[in-house]
Amino acid sequence: MTRVTRSILAAVVLALSGMRGMSAQSNCDRACLRATLDQYLAAVIKHDPKAAPLVVGFRQTENAINVPLGNGVWKTVTGLGKMQRRYLDEASGQAGYYGLIEEGGTVALATVRLRVVNRKLTEAEWYLVRENDPGLNGARQPGRPPANLFNPDYLIANPPIDRVVPKAQRLSRDELVAVVNSYFDAITSHDGSVALTHPGCARAENGSPAPAGKFLPPAPRAAAPGAPAPPAPPANAPSNDCVSGLANFNLSMVVARRIPLVDEEAQMVLGMAVFIRRPGSPTPRNVFSEWFNVEDGRIKTIYTAMFYPAPELAVPNWPPYEGNWPLPASMVPPPPAPRQ
Repeated sequence: MTRVTRSILAAVVLALSGMRGMSAQSNCDRACLRATLDQYLAAVIKHDPKAAPLVVGFRQTENAINVPLGNGVWKTVTGLGKMQRRYLDEASGQAGYYGLIEEGGTVALATVRLRVVNRKLTEAEWYLVRENDPGLNGARQPGRPPANLFNPDYLIANPPIDRVVPKAQRLSRDELVAVVNSYFDAITSHDGSVALTHPGCARAENGSPAPAGKFLPPAPRAAAPGAPAPPAPPANAPSNDCVSGLANFNLSMVVARRIPLVDEEAQMVLGMAVFIRRPGSPTPRNVFSEWFNVEDGRIKTIYTAMFYPAPELAVPNWPPYEGNWPLPASMVPPPPAPRQ
């Protein structure tokens, strides 16, 4: 072997060694993702962005609003609550937290999605649920429960399943995504038979148990004295589960659909989208994060953290995503009248 050949081989070995080191630095396995998630949450609780491995240009939103470093949850969060779940996705380099957080003397619910690149955090997306936030029918009324159905006690008593599914029983990443998409397709098409769900699939909306008629039409009012009793529901009426009553659900479309995180080990999937109501409906849009527990190829339970944005708010404010949605009429001026 000549001196030139040996020099070339040494250079190749050195280059390959550097590439292996760079690859190892770029990859973040489950342990790495969990550690980075916990480091970020600890930094938020300490109110110290410098304690987290943030890149220059790190982007964070809270209910679709961009938040500068040191503001928002960096000031308000003082601890984690009694119900906590962490989900990890090595393929996309993302980590998620679903659980309760403490803000001084109050408790809130949060979905937190983080992206990790080269072992540093590039983005954080928060969906926050607080007890006095508006809900489907507007602001919370004095003396009434939270308008957004926030119910931390139910979540503590009925948390998402915490498990490691044996490999032989796991669906693939693509299969898990397809199962979750079937649920969104069912809502958009107003046809519950489209969804791959277990009979009686449960849904906790901001902590409150739903079913409880989430997709069911309003209950009939009691008949006036002397009036005939309302008819009983038909024998083949849909069961009260996570896709019941879609035919009458006040929805035009599910838009801005994203499935950013798939935890294959736990068989949990994070889906995000926006509900657009039927034209002319005064019901507000809602922007949601939903954690899907998939068992035996079908959705078993769903846990949400969602909010109801003002009409002018750009949601979800995290492109890219599939689809588009109409802007509210207040933001689109009418075309000029034709000249005579």
